[in-house]
Amino acid sequence: MARAFLFVLDSFGIGGAADAAHFGDVGSDTFGHIASACAEGRGDRVGLRSGPLEVPNMASLGLGLAARRATGFEFAAGTPLRAGAFFGAAQEVSSGKDTPSGHWEIAALPVTFDWGYFPQTVPAFPASLTEAISREGKVPGILGDCHAGGVEIIERFGEEHVRTGKPICYTSVDSVLQIAAHETHFGLERLYELCQVVRRLVDPLKIGRVIARPFLGESKATFQRTPNRRDYATPPPEDTLLDRLTARGSKVIGIGKIGDIFAHRGISEIRKGVGNMAMFDKALGAMDDARDGDLVFANFVDFDTEFGHRRDVPGYAAALEAFDRRLPEAFARMKPGDLLILTADHGNDPTWPGTDHTRERIPVIGIAAGGSGGDIGLRLTFADIGETVAAHLGLAPGRHGNSFLETVASHA
Repeated sequence: MARAFLFVLDSFGIGGAADAAHFGDVGSDTFGHIASACAEGRGDRVGLRSGPLEVPNMASLGLGLAARRATGFEFAAGTPLRAGAFFGAAQEVSSGKDTPSGHWEIAALPVTFDWGYFPQTVPAFPASLTEAISREGKVPGILGDCHAGGVEIIERFGEEHVRTGKPICYTSVDSVLQIAAHETHFGLERLYELCQVVRRLVDPLKIGRVIARPFLGESKATFQRTPNRRDYATPPPEDTLLDRLTARGSKVIGIGKIGDIFAHRGISEIRKGVGNMAMFDKALGAMDDARDGDLVFANFVDFDTEFGHRRDVPGYAAALEAFDRRLPEAFARMKPGDLLILTADHGNDPTWPGTDHTRERIPVIGIAAGGSGGDIGLRLTFADIGETVAAHLGLAPGRHGNSFLETVASHA
């Protein structure tokens, strides 16, 4: 038993989901389409990046082989694998393509129930809910009440919000109710308190998350979201890998929004930063601090929020390249017996119509320090990732997945 490091590149799908037709996503391929766009010059942006996608460190972990496993897409063929590297792909069995479903399944708990969603109508929320929000949240009504993007709806309603004190409430194709409010005119703590009220109100509707979206600025031209976002998620209905580890006495260090996704259950410590590179710094610090039997679980959210949802191919490509350049720092912190896994929670193909997540397979690549590595195949559930971490850290098997540890076991 040593340590485990689980890095989730939020939305970095590799296509090929067997049930993509059910979600209207047949042909979506976040990685494949970004790489193809870059190879064809459509991933260029002056001052940002140009040319083919360059992710040599992930390629040395078998990213190209994982993509070929998922869809047949060829990338960086012939790249030598790093010692101890393993590669494969995984298929989701959870009923949604959202962040909680993907992360819970990675943590060995598939979501077999259906989340609740709000209709694509105006208003989007039932009148009884909006009345309850006003009454129990002690606000003079709400603005928005529709499906919208977070930046756009603040531009539309921000000035009226500041003038009236009405919070901006909106949703998306995810199971979510988001509340945007000004940090000073409305109050950050007041926003958090309102979200806690709304969390209770939407529980009967099976809404996965209520998200606080604070912003600053004094006009449409200057409004800007702040990093003080906070998610209020439905707690998992069963123990996850994280609960099993903390119950045993191990430490789980969550990087980024991991604590919010798991309703702060099974988390020993949370470390946050603004942007992927700050998150990487936090993850490296956690690797330094982790002891035998501990898990560092990191979410790199910018891939999804800044580039996937905004359909920004060059931005996504540049973010992948920046992440890849930092990987040697993580490799250098690994000790014999450590396990590092890079994966994703869903897709968000920036070439796909709309702004929704896409149903895709995910890469499962990494290093078993001192191990043999190899091809772990196509895993039939993300839960195999969690069960592999569980086996590596000496936990008894759970009931939702199977470890691939024997494939990457040490020769010693």
